[in-house]
Amino acid sequence: MSLNPATIIGTGIHIPDRQVTNFDLEKIMDTSDEWIQKRSGIVTRYHAHPKECTSELGAKAAQHALDSARLKATDIDMIITATLSPDHHFPGIGVKIQHALGLETTPAMDIRNQCSGFLYALNVAKMFVATGQCRYVLVACSEIHSKLIDLTTRGRDIAVLFGDGAGAVVVGPSDDPEKGILSCHLYSQGEHFHRLWLERPGTTGERFMEEDDLAEGRHFPYMDGRYVFKHATTRLAEAVTTATQANHLQVQDIDVFLFHQANIRINENVAKTMDIPMEKVPSNIQKYGNCSAASLPILLHETLEAGDIQPGKLVCFGAFGAGFTWGSAVVRF
Repeated sequence: MSLNPATIIGTGIHIPDRQVTNFDLEKIMDTSDEWIQKRSGIVTRYHAHPKECTSELGAKAAQHALDSARLKATDIDMIITATLSPDHHFPGIGVKIQHALGLETTPAMDIRNQCSGFLYALNVAKMFVATGQCRYVLVACSEIHSKLIDLTTRGRDIAVLFGDGAGAVVVGPSDDPEKGILSCHLYSQGEHFHRLWLERPGTTGERFMEEDDLAEGRHFPYMDGRYVFKHATTRLAEAVTTATQANHLQVQDIDVFLFHQANIRINENVAKTMDIPMEKVPSNIQKYGNCSAASLPILLHETLEAGDIQPGKLVCFGAFGAGFTWGSAVVRF
């Protein structure tokens, strides 16, 4: 079967306007700006307003991406969304973004792969375009962590790391077979699911949520930080190696590496291990914190806007997150 080349033709973001600094967090929990920056590289993050929801941020990023691609919402054949913080347990945010864009029956699906959700969604979008089933696919990734995390000293190890935001891309056909999404590589390892998870609410107990779940804080995310750090560093390096080898490239052939913005120390370790100059590894975690599925499309948009990705340049994406799930992709712009 002959496949059509697919590429990213538009990007967009939306960030809430409520900035939260490390000094702001010092006022509500036992932490410090110095400790947060040393541990993660984060200086600020943004929190949604009380009445803002995840689909709302995603719809605004989606419209931005459509404008960038010079398309109307009605040009879109499929919507794929990724989030770990949906508006509701069901339905997903895809249908709400579809409705917000003024569409009637355009199909929408949700992908629940947390911090690697963008790469999973990108691969699905690529296949829809490559097989000719769709011409234009919208990928919208959106997160509101601030309403899920424990903003007290008890939850500080996680609370200081996460921010809210949305990023989107439009995937469409490439007029150059040498350019576009060259490959995607996806992985998971479910044996480690409990190392980074949100235990409740859920169907593992007698009821969806019990009073003692709230009392014990099981409705807040849990992370075994050292374990996640170790695995993320190892798996990201492996995924990058797989991506370059699959495209008959050397690591030095890649012009820009866009890594998930979970912790600047993870990305520094991967770069050091693989002998990648840090000037090839842009970062915005210092501004936004970890925006999970939205981190990569936000970083992509800002790197393009800064002029650091020029036509013909090779970009390697990498992400790792809860599940564990991880992946990589190579795109020639």
